[in-house]
Amino acid sequence: MITEQAPGKLYIAGEYAVLEQDCPAILVAVDQFIRVSITKTKSTTGLIHSKQYSQDSLHWVRRGAKMVIDNRDNPFEYILAAISFTERFCIEQHIKMKVYDLYVNSDLDSADGKKYGLGSSAAVTVATVKAILRFYHVPFSNELVYKLSAIAHYSVQGNGSAGDIAASVYGGWIAYQTFDKAWLKQELQEKSLAEVVAEAWPGLKIQLLNPPKGMNLMIGWSQTPASTSQLVDETNANKAALNGQYKEFISLSKQCVLKMIAGFEQGDIDLIKGQIRINRKLLQHFAQINQIAIEIPRLSKLINIAEAFGGAAKTSGAGNGDCGIVITDKNTNVTALENDWCKNGILPLDFHVHSVKLAQ
Repeated sequence: MITEQAPGKLYIAGEYAVLEQDCPAILVAVDQFIRVSITKTKSTTGLIHSKQYSQDSLHWVRRGAKMVIDNRDNPFEYILAAISFTERFCIEQHIKMKVYDLYVNSDLDSADGKKYGLGSSAAVTVATVKAILRFYHVPFSNELVYKLSAIAHYSVQGNGSAGDIAASVYGGWIAYQTFDKAWLKQELQEKSLAEVVAEAWPGLKIQLLNPPKGMNLMIGWSQTPASTSQLVDETNANKAALNGQYKEFISLSKQCVLKMIAGFEQGDIDLIKGQIRINRKLLQHFAQINQIAIEIPRLSKLINIAEAFGGAAKTSGAGNGDCGIVITDKNTNVTALENDWCKNGILPLDFHVHSVKLAQ
């Protein structure tokens, strides 16, 4: 049996703006994993099984009189896309296809099945791509895994930056800028998959960051799950109407995240903390002009408690639930902060930054 794993992720800064090219975000990989195991089947029928996802619910929308299933929150869609594109890549290498059983096991949800918001769809895509490549004895680099995973994930989700894919592949702290999606779509229509993954992707930047000594990350869970893809749909629909305000948000977010990256490079915790607070205000304004909920009351409580103890805090990811993050230093009373969170219905998550070893 072959088993591969991929870590979950959290956004630290640059949410929503990262959907645009040349606009960076900072993410971190956390030590909670999705594991994908493959074994050759003894029969002619293969199996895809997940203990966590067997009871997964479906979302649907009405388009006129038609009921349309929205499968973007269904992990099996990402698993199937990852298998499809990775096997297509293998077939181009003249590898004979086999029948196998594939098993998925996840740490990325709570004990009662609620999502923490750690990017489970990205992690299951990455782990599946790695497992399939290993199963067929195809040597792979982090770049190959990222590109195959990004293509598979985007084929299902239809939006997003694939920053969560990068965090799951490369691990640790990363600065990330997305690729030109129109270019990729055109290339996939005209070239083989092997040719596309071998190319330099316009706009794509993945930079590993070293956190300053004494800086730590705290994570609090609002205990309310959120849907990233639906929130992104709403903000994408508003871009044209908010033209000037949207461009200003993109510009200010870029300035903020670039200063934060400089904070990592200079080992300056105070600079990083200051930009976390600025990014929070930018996201609050962005939510207001889009008339969406990013910082729900439970997340505001999480942030305000953290700030009272000297931490710099904000929502993580699309918001409207999921997690908040806090940057702390040696002056932060972490125990007292966590106790205060617990009294207010916020669950401290004892997760840590996970660094991925380079793929062999």
